[in-house]
Amino acid sequence: MIRLFNHYLPLRVLILTLIEALVLFQSLVVGFEIWTLDRALPAPVGQAILFAMVMLLMMTALGLYESHDESFRVTLQRILIAYGLTLVTLSVIFYVFPNTYVERGVFAVASVFALAGEILVRLLFFRVTDAGLPRRRVLVLGNGPEAEQVIRFLNEGNRERLIQYAGLYPVVPEKDSSGTARQINHDHLLRTIRDLHVREIVIAVREQRGGVLPLRQLLDAKLHGVRVVDLATFYERELGLLYIDHVRASWLIFGEGFAQGLVRDMIKRAFDLFFALLLLIVSLPIQLLAMIALLIDSGFPVFYCQERVGQGGRVFTIVKFRSMISDAEEDGTPRWANKGDPRVTRVGRLLRISRIDELPQIYNVLRGDMSFVGPRPERPFFVRHLLEDIPYYDLRHSVKPGVTGWSQVRYPYGASVGDSMQKLQYDLYYVKNHSLFLDLLILVDTVQVVLLGKGAR
Repeated sequence: MIRLFNHYLPLRVLILTLIEALVLFQSLVVGFEIWTLDRALPAPVGQAILFAMVMLLMMTALGLYESHDESFRVTLQRILIAYGLTLVTLSVIFYVFPNTYVERGVFAVASVFALAGEILVRLLFFRVTDAGLPRRRVLVLGNGPEAEQVIRFLNEGNRERLIQYAGLYPVVPEKDSSGTARQINHDHLLRTIRDLHVREIVIAVREQRGGVLPLRQLLDAKLHGVRVVDLATFYERELGLLYIDHVRASWLIFGEGFAQGLVRDMIKRAFDLFFALLLLIVSLPIQLLAMIALLIDSGFPVFYCQERVGQGGRVFTIVKFRSMISDAEEDGTPRWANKGDPRVTRVGRLLRISRIDELPQIYNVLRGDMSFVGPRPERPFFVRHLLEDIPYYDLRHSVKPGVTGWSQVRYPYGASVGDSMQKLQYDLYYVKNHSLFLDLLILVDTVQVVLLGKGAR
């Protein structure tokens, strides 16, 4: 994993992205040179960068950088769809900004090189990197459920992460037949690290006090270039979440992240306003059609207003298109929305699947109640219970809630306390590591969620 702007990215994905960016950039340049062979014109560097960026965004939005375990036929289909969406997007950009225009003949030639290059890269890259990129061998230090959990994770097959289980080093002494604890000699820890070619040690113990850990040996290992990490840091890096069971208040206080400040808030607000106004302009015809469809299907009201808990625990009113029947909670008791919920109307189901029902929240973003990216705001009724049941739940209220967020793109729709616990772990990762770069990644992943209809209810 490589940490970039506070966010962890798989090394393999980063290398693949750079190679494909170079292929796409060079495709347009070569296409231009072939098409204008008889004319001495400067290479369209700016247009080539634009083409590569848009194509990469579309490929990311279609999930082409998530996993390579799918069939090549599916990968090829996604590449072709991404290219089609790129042409549509660039056509709009050329119309709005005529100085970026590239001749159709250039694109025709560049398309051959771009698609052939992408297919060739996808055919060869993973085979080459599977054999060529070194894997980081991980020693698990500990025993019990924590160690077993890490070992299962390492053995599940982490091709993108390039990590490998090297072995288990127990630190908690076992008891003999009389019940007396056997003393463990840790002097051979460095020899174990050397023999197993270990590059990283994961401390997988619940209680680290009382002389359980071989601190001197761990320090020597670190001085020899071996990385030593605790469970919370390991899962944060590998899974993009903060496991509640392994997070302690001291780790949250003294560790990196959770940075706030006026400059950060100003940049975030400018980012929100720009994307909110842009989406409002682009989606206005879609919103008008949605309003008409709702009126025809189930009449008034078209909008649905509901109280939600925002930054600092402040309650605000969220605005959405109504997707359920008017008396969905006629008894006055709030309920989670379940899969196949009978309260959802015909048009409402389409709006939920396409996420069009969320578009009126642009108004909340413009007002400042919400951000474009952040933890999903919950209803006060649920928040009161979740605060009692889930530790650190109130940390998600330290930033503005979002229309979309890290937990929304990484975890399915939450409809229980257990789901809320899982989503909180992703929300805490966002609160700890949020940046403009991570916000942009989440927005691109949100496009994928919308296009593929993931998690809608």
